[in-house]
Amino acid sequence: MWVNVADTMDLEDAPSRPDDLLDALVRQDLDPLSVAELDARITVLQGEIARCQVKKDRAVSHRAIADDLFRR
Repeated sequence: MWVNVADTMDLEDAPSRPDDLLDALVRQDLDPLSVAELDARITVLQGEIARCQVKKDRAVSHRAIADDLFRR
């Protein structure tokens, strides 16, 4: 799954906290990185996206099960 940069918030509009690692990640200058470093970064980020998706899917499933249980 690829994100269209035009569909994302401008970095200046994104909320920022001093300890927000995700914020620091998206603000990192990519110009000094080599193609191999960019490929490695993309691989790691795709893995993290998959991990987040699994967590989200489990949460949605858990919520649906709970809703079904309490509707009875």
